[in-house]
Amino acid sequence: RATIDSTLGCCSNTGTSHGGHSDVGATGGQHAMIDPQVLADLGIPTTYGRNPRMRIHREARELEDVEQNIIGRMQKLAPPTARAWRQMKQEAAADGVELLLVSGFRSVSYQVELFRKKLAAGLDIHSILKVNAAPGFSEHHTGKAVDIATPGTRPLTEDFETSAAFAWLTKNAARFGFSLPYGRHNAAGIAYEPWHWSQLERERRSSKSSHR
Repeated sequence: RATIDSTLGCCSNTGTSHGGHSDVGATGGQHAMIDPQVLADLGIPTTYGRNPRMRIHREARELEDVEQNIIGRMQKLAPPTARAWRQMKQEAAADGVELLLVSGFRSVSYQVELFRKKLAAGLDIHSILKVNAAPGFSEHHTGKAVDIATPGTRPLTEDFETSAAFAWLTKNAARFGFSLPYGRHNAAGIAYEPWHWSQLERERRSSKSSHR
């Protein structure tokens, strides 16, 4: 992620998605999945999402304004996640730790444009897919994921791992329903993202419990 602006500027239902995948178990709202032709035009392999397994995420039904991010753009989250974020940020501040929201909800169309910009800049699709989930597969579509920064470390880099904010999140984020989905050597094959936290794992656990 070369610059913050280049990253942020322009990013149980059934159905069919890219490569013939079913979106059973997809999270989020009512919007239709991305047109497979759009993914093909971006050069995303038809096998994407199969191995390693990647969950399909629909866009959130409901969003609310939360706060401006570090470059002044208003960020939105699903209402329950917005409440959890505010509570977590407040408690961190009480412990002397400042959490900054870099990115919240991203639409599928935003993700498409993000890929197009990176391709136009000369990056190859396989390199892009190491650091960005394909449109339709990003946790940010749900409004239940946040990218977090803190003063003193470069945003959206592994430097965040060395910060007091990361140490605080590692100890406390679970109390607010957040977990770190893209740790080192994660099953999705996404590059390590210590700044990306989401509530989707808690949602999946709750869903499994309710079906037992």
